[in-house]
Amino acid sequence: MKNVKEIKGIDLAHIWDRTSRLPFGPWIFSRLIGLKVPYSGSIGARVEQLRPGYARLILRDKWRIRNHLRSIHAIALLNLGEMTSGLALNMGLPNSVRGIVVNISIDYKKKARGRLVAECQCDIPHVTETIDYFVTTKIVDQEGDVVACTTVHWRLGLKESN
Repeated sequence: MKNVKEIKGIDLAHIWDRTSRLPFGPWIFSRLIGLKVPYSGSIGARVEQLRPGYARLILRDKWRIRNHLRSIHAIALLNLGEMTSGLALNMGLPNSVRGIVVNISIDYKKKARGRLVAECQCDIPHVTETIDYFVTTKIVDQEGDVVACTTVHWRLGLKESN
């Protein structure tokens, strides 16, 4: 699949397609992402749904990502939002395009506790030159309350050919 984005050698669509239908497939896919992008993998989020322009991730409340207030740490939420936006965007970008985060902002709405769902839906831009593109992720708790919203500023451009 030549037009599918790779992250450090992982063809996202191909691996997702092969693993998502298997028992424990989303868990396997999530661990592969965590191995290739260790910092993002550090929070242990699980990819639940993935397609070009859409990602839905689950984050379980675990002691290792909590703060002193007994809620999920602010930076873990930021990490979750950035990871979700990156997966949604990168699933649809052709291999000729690369992206880098140049800014991230987050609005915290309430303490995050329990199982969280991060969801991102975005259009996939047609990139012919360097552009700035903003992608938003909403994070909700098990009651359906929004706990945080992230906006990730991506700089997208064509890869330089060697």
